[in-house]
Amino acid sequence: MNPFEMVAIIVVAVMIASVLRAKYGRRSRCGEAAPELQSENMQLRDEVRELKERLKVLERITVEKENSLSREIESLRDR
Repeated sequence: MNPFEMVAIIVVAVMIASVLRAKYGRRSRCGEAAPELQSENMQLRDEVRELKERLKVLERITVEKENSLSREIESLRDR
């Protein structure tokens, strides 16, 4: 085996190892996410929950303004 074939084999082995590490390296043996990923997931879920609550409040404020505006228009029409 000449040196160039050896280098080619090493390069292919490193590429295969990096693909496998990228695909399976982020999980623990039992298939659960790593603890740092679990904590990040929980933080992101909390943030999404808070944003949904804020969105609900903004939607309620918008609807109330639309209703009050339509009432004002109706009251001006009645005059």
